[in-house]
This record gives sequence, structure tokens and C-alpha cells, in this order.
Amino acid sequence: QVLLVESGGGVVQTGDSLRLSCKAFGDRFSDYVVGWFRLPPGSEREFVAAINWDGGGPRLRDSVEGRFSISRDNVRSTVYLQMSNVKPDDTGIYYCAASSSLNYNDDHDSPTFYTSWGQGTRVTVSS
Repeated sequence: QVLLVESGGGVVQTGDSLRLSCKAFGDRFSDYVVGWFRLPPGSEREFVAAINWDGGGPRLRDSVEGRFSISRDNVRSTVYLQMSNVKPDDTGIYYCAASSSLNYNDDHDSPTFYTSWGQGTRVTVSS
């Protein structure tokens, strides 16, 4: 298991950019797949993005394609979610999650794939 800590959330306006960070502690971070999920107000947790252990195979939710990007720095044990041109529908609590599973391609967008979760960072996008 690894301890994950998100940061970078805040209150922004439509069209703004911000970068979320997920810092890992206590294990071999480079062996883990990392995903981002979000919890919109009044809704259920949904997949946002994922990245494989070597930084390859990035996956993005359709509604954020072209606006968000995911990257990782294994030296710093950190995964980033760069958010650009944000919209009110991007509002929610953003969580990062890690998995040591080998089934990245098929299961990266399923919460059950991940075994470690951060506490979340809140993003609010106003009009």
C-alpha cells in the first residue's frame, strides 16, 4: 500500500487552468498504475484519467479529452492532472488512486481496480 495525498484544488472560473498533484509515500511508486476520479456534487464517483507505471498509455474521460492531461514523475513520486479550459461540470472532489495490478488496459477506469486512495482535493468551477 501507498499513502496518497492530493493537492492543487481550489475555486476557479470557467476557462481557467489549474494543476492537481498526487504525492505518494511509503512504497515503490514506480510500480503503480495511478488514476484520477472525481465526485461531482449530488452524483457518483466517476473516472477522469489514468496513467501506467512507466508513464505510457494515458487514458482520459471523453468529456475532458483535449482539456486535461495526465503525467507522472516517478523520481518525485508524483502524478499530475493538468486541467485547462475548465467548465462548471468539472466541479467536484478529485481523488487519486493507485493499483499494482497488471490489467491496466482493461480495468483502468474502474474504481475496484485501485487499492489505495487519497483523501481528495476540491475543485469548484464558477461561471
